[in-house]
Amino acid sequence: QHSLVIPYSLSLDNHYFKLTTPALNPHIMPKKKRGQKRAAGDGGSTASAAPITSEGDMPQKKFYRARAHCNPLSFNETFDYPTRPDLMDWTEEYYPDHPSLQNDTKNDETGGFNCASMSVHPDVLDVGCGFGGLTMALSPALPNNTILGLEIRQKVTEYVRLRIVAQRKEHPGKYQNCSVMRTNAMKYLPNFFAKGSLEKIFFCFPDPHFKRKNWPRRIVSDRLITEYCYLLQPKVGRLYCITDVKDLHDWHVEKCSAHPMLEELDEKEMEEDICVNLMKTETEEGKKVKREGKFGHEMYYKVYRRVEDEPGGSDGGVTAENFFQKGQFGVEEARK
Repeated sequence: QHSLVIPYSLSLDNHYFKLTTPALNPHIMPKKKRGQKRAAGDGGSTASAAPITSEGDMPQKKFYRARAHCNPLSFNETFDYPTRPDLMDWTEEYYPDHPSLQNDTKNDETGGFNCASMSVHPDVLDVGCGFGGLTMALSPALPNNTILGLEIRQKVTEYVRLRIVAQRKEHPGKYQNCSVMRTNAMKYLPNFFAKGSLEKIFFCFPDPHFKRKNWPRRIVSDRLITEYCYLLQPKVGRLYCITDVKDLHDWHVEKCSAHPMLEELDEKEMEEDICVNLMKTETEEGKKVKREGKFGHEMYYKVYRRVEDEPGGSDGGVTAENFFQKGQFGVEEARK
């Protein structure tokens, strides 16, 4: 072998070490860089990069795992969102073969606008959908609804997207009413969804944020519940909460029960709701609770109904003209 002797230190006498290099010894393979693969018969060349999962193939979860939670209040990645909900065309990317499009005529009777395309919009949200277990299960269970999973993590969102594409390929004509979108649900929901446009919103096993200073990060809070009630359809809309953390369940019950626009469903109504059983059995976290039970094997859940608006509107008849009148919101007569 060829070896090169190099001084170890100029300040130390008679201290040396041997450095054997591939350039001097052709039998030594150079160390490959991280993420590179050696091609067959090549002493160090890198194979051409290829996607982890081909479009239409079922993805493997091990390649798409990411940190379980993140801080949505300090998540600074840029998300695209419309300025108004009516500017969003959901059929272009998320529901290209939606069932309602089958009845669409291809003529130009509406002045260039596709009525069926404009009528397609999600009415069931799976907020924090994770790896898409519930989103996929809701598709055949609610064939007349349009389901959308919302996820903030990029790798997990791509996994769910590939999973839906693979299921559509394997089962032609099915799973066309479900999709997934990457966004921050604590910031941009009113940009995508109009008032009273949603029938169901699911919050399945959200981040507990145990520390008190992190409670504003919880997906269920006083401010956000008002936003959810704005989006839910009166008398029809339902809000679902499930967790395996008792303290977080008590928080959900406290915040939702105190809100004037929500009323709790009784046990009989929850048993008759097929979605209650699905969120316990089809979510990855629900299966994990039964299998491991980090906080116990019990799951705590509640379902709330959006109440009907009061006569005169949910704002109580408040307008720009009477907002500052005497008696409104504690306004008193000005003192002279």
